[in-house]
Amino acid sequence: MTNDSDRPDDLPAARVVAPPSDGSTKALIGVLLAGMAGLAIFLFVNISKDGKIRPGPTVAQAECTRGQDCLPNVSYTDTAGVSYSHASLAGKVVVVNFWATWCHPCQAEIPALSKVYDKYKAKGIAFFGVMTDSPGSQELLNFQSDHEMTYPVVRGNSDILSSYNYPSSIPTTFVYDRHGKQVFSQVGAVRESDFDALLGQLVAQN
Repeated sequence: MTNDSDRPDDLPAARVVAPPSDGSTKALIGVLLAGMAGLAIFLFVNISKDGKIRPGPTVAQAECTRGQDCLPNVSYTDTAGVSYSHASLAGKVVVVNFWATWCHPCQAEIPALSKVYDKYKAKGIAFFGVMTDSPGSQELLNFQSDHEMTYPVVRGNSDILSSYNYPSSIPTTFVYDRHGKQVFSQVGAVRESDFDALLGQLVAQN
């Protein structure tokens, strides 16, 4: 027989646990059922169209939030008559380049922009050359042909220009990732190698 005085000081005293009552058992079952229901809902809403479960944060959790530089909520219509709403750009890498036909630095960067656009246009990129001057339709077509300009051209309007705070210098380029967050901006012509590397990284991201 052992007295309390013989028990080592570093051993915890035993605790007597009472058996659960009927009420606590029912409560435990309720918690388990609720947890299973929550898991079922999670799996349901995270199953993609191809039937595979996509774990991790949802797109809404990763969207650009207030306080960040987000893609302006504005629509674009290119000179071919194709319209792009803000909603249609969700999940895409978006490039917005402000330029003018009379701008020599703009003309100098067009070949680089066209090469990068042609390389990534099938990989989830939306690319807009927002024009700040107003050449006639035939004059613009001639300009695009002469400069081998392949990306969509958008005539700048008050909604677009005000959304970008009326860029004071051209060319000016903005790039947004797939979640609508601005990740790049530059005043002046972009370098093809740097721009290619940037877009390559962005299209590879989810």
